[in-house]
Amino acid sequence: MGVSLKTGAWRFVSVMALISAGELRAAEAPAAKPAAKAVAANPKPEVYPVPPTVADVAYGTHPKQKLHFWKAASDKPTPVLFFIHGGGWTGGNRSSGLAGLLPAMLTNGISVVSVEYRFISEATADKVVPPVKGPLSDAARALQFVRSKAAEWNIDKARIGASGGSAGACTSLWLAFHDDLADPASADPVARESTRLWCAAVSAPQTTLDPQQMKEWTPNSTYGGHAFGFSGNREKKTTQFSEFLAGREKILPWIAEYSPYALVTKDDPPVAMYFGAAPALGQVQKDPTHTANFGLKLQEHCKEIGVPCELVYTGAPDVKHPSALAYLLDVLKAPRAK
Repeated sequence: MGVSLKTGAWRFVSVMALISAGELRAAEAPAAKPAAKAVAANPKPEVYPVPPTVADVAYGTHPKQKLHFWKAASDKPTPVLFFIHGGGWTGGNRSSGLAGLLPAMLTNGISVVSVEYRFISEATADKVVPPVKGPLSDAARALQFVRSKAAEWNIDKARIGASGGSAGACTSLWLAFHDDLADPASADPVARESTRLWCAAVSAPQTTLDPQQMKEWTPNSTYGGHAFGFSGNREKKTTQFSEFLAGREKILPWIAEYSPYALVTKDDPPVAMYFGAAPALGQVQKDPTHTANFGLKLQEHCKEIGVPCELVYTGAPDVKHPSALAYLLDVLKAPRAK
């Protein structure tokens, strides 16, 4: 495939590189702050091993709705890696976790897009309800925009595979499993483009945004309430997650719309998930936000429905693609099975 791969060490580095420190802090996030502070709290510069072909291309009107594009050299339309960075939807930037994928993609004739998007606080400032709709809808719009550039950028609009870590992985799976958001009747040509993917290969995703499922799978779960506007109350001694769990019944329609697990149907594209430690369902986890329990339960669900789903972790059996890189290089160029 034009690239050398080492299984265990590469997989571990790939998983950890994709997870931003902001993702870990988001588990018990305080109340949303104004958008300006959210931007200021993300001072790390973007660093890439290869400069973008075109940088900061606007796909919307918000200052955060921008993407970078790297064009692979090819005399025919290329597949595309659509990268969504992690950070709990509260931090990180377009270079977070991309460095390990970018050179190999381009060398193997796969163009690359890396997307910036509104964080939870910025979506809240924009009065987006629920807040998670901000980053997720931004990713969908960016995907449509990329497809609208197919002729100009020499890309195969059918062969777009998503990747990212943690919250970026959750967003990628949401795109993979959600029904097409294209609006054929729209006057906006971008909105008429499809949001469906060819595949997704992600690291340490949160596969559900249902607090009840999280608690059943991993008893010490603490993550996710900020996606729906829960922030906790120190005076009342309530945490973000306890409010999330207590308020679950009221937000079931939101869970049905934004939780990847709830969206899986038999016509969805194949996916692969990569974790560090092995799953241990029903047991306290060292890192409940990134536990392989998420992957194991989604894989079971996908198998029941008939969606191809690979799961890789330390000691996993029958590993076909040892890393997200290996999966993307194989699947983005492979013919789709009928």
